[in-house]
Amino acid sequence: MTPLIAACERVLREALQDDASVSWQPWLQVLKDLTHADSCALLLLRGTDLVPIAVLGLSPDTLGRRFPLAEHPRLQAIMGATGALRFPANSPLPDPFDGLIPNVADRLHVHDCAGVQIRGSAGPLGIMTIDALRSGTFNQKALAALRTCADLAGACLEVIGRLSRLQDAMERQQLVSSALLEELRPDQQLIGRSAPMRALLKEIATVAASDLTVLITGETGTGKELVARAIHYGSQRSGRPLISVNCAALPESLVESELFGHVAGAFSGAASSRRGKFEIADGGTLFLDEIGELPLTAQPKLLRALQSGEIQRVGSDEHIKVNVRIVAATNRDLAEEVRAGRFRADLYHRVSIYPLHVPPLRERGRDILLLAGNALERNRASLHLRGLRLAPDAQQALLSARWAGNVRELEHTVSRAALKATAEGRGSDRIVTIERRHLDLPEPPVQQALSAPRPELPVDVQGRSLAAATVEFQRGLIERALAAQGGNWAAAARALGMDRGNLRRLAKRIGVRAAGAARAAAGVAAPGRV
Repeated sequence: MTPLIAACERVLREALQDDASVSWQPWLQVLKDLTHADSCALLLLRGTDLVPIAVLGLSPDTLGRRFPLAEHPRLQAIMGATGALRFPANSPLPDPFDGLIPNVADRLHVHDCAGVQIRGSAGPLGIMTIDALRSGTFNQKALAALRTCADLAGACLEVIGRLSRLQDAMERQQLVSSALLEELRPDQQLIGRSAPMRALLKEIATVAASDLTVLITGETGTGKELVARAIHYGSQRSGRPLISVNCAALPESLVESELFGHVAGAFSGAASSRRGKFEIADGGTLFLDEIGELPLTAQPKLLRALQSGEIQRVGSDEHIKVNVRIVAATNRDLAEEVRAGRFRADLYHRVSIYPLHVPPLRERGRDILLLAGNALERNRASLHLRGLRLAPDAQQALLSARWAGNVRELEHTVSRAALKATAEGRGSDRIVTIERRHLDLPEPPVQQALSAPRPELPVDVQGRSLAAATVEFQRGLIERALAAQGGNWAAAARALGMDRGNLRRLAKRIGVRAAGAARAAAGVAAPGRV
């Protein structure tokens, strides 16, 4: 058990540094080796869902999926068992991981499965599962190892929970994460493990506990409303209303009435008095979506309400005191709107006290597969499938796409592809595989640029070793990828099938220069380069 103790020590050491960076992969590797499993998973209980926080031997999109206990009787049985539970090969209960073990397209079904509940001092925390494609893989020794791993995992999770409660920033992060997982539907959750998303979640945790006005910026479809929800549910106002107003949908003549309310007879059609959104949100949060679309005529009245904390219903002289936190969002550059005279400078400074930028999907790397997994699981349930998986070429296509519409476009693309793949009826016992052709995504320009013959860059290895020629080839390939992506390292890494950090380290080691990328972009070969 020495490797398991070492994995336990590593988890706790990382928890002391930063809860968000804890890696359970070595832990699962030890479990996989001890039990001879093909895949392992650690899932935590969030409300009535089981949420994977670490997997080994499963498709990467598994981490983005959510498994409601009501929809997965096998997981429900594991949660209700007192010890390790192994399912017979002929069990009628479908395995939630069928089809998710990659590179085995001809063997989609799990044939040996076991799981055990992870318990803490206050009750169940989640489950740990092992799966194998070959029947009879797991014996009593394997089940005992699974039980031991789960017991130690429960102890570590208890320690991590106590550590997070001792540190205010971590406690706020835990509150935000819990709210996102328990209060929101699966399609309303912030999902991602990339560096930009981890940075955003830390910013949310920092500002959520305050009452500062927040301005959320980002492209259309990035999830700005989800960030607003995270701020609200992570704040002290979470028990009060979160009221949303789409400023772009408000007719100019009704803006004041919608925001501040009106009294009977205030204008034609006002047959009775009506509260505005500020009054309804009293004590809670008012989310002003697309605030950049607010008419200029309404902006001074909004500014006055924000500055004084008082409103007046249309047609009334009475001042009403309200306690409302403002969170605004826009896909416009409000600073540019101010310079163009379309947005008041004083209102801009009042709503942008704490700016938050939501990164576009193309900068989030392998988060794309996590988000796709979340969409796949929802489509699997709605299409009444046993399993819905992505073929390797489909995964690569998703990672290479530009996603101008961001997360919203990704979800719609996956939904269409799921429907097309299901309509073809090609699946093993209702396990459907989405292939690249189902996605209807254009071939990325960088693939054409990288795969096209380059006669101006001949391979000349005379007088050089194979290692030197390989370095020259790598250098030229990276420079062309950077040029094709306009110098965007994240996009170049996706095109090359690499991690962004690994690409940067390799580029530094082999001496990739920005000048070389610029020459490649112009179609000019760097001297002596392959």
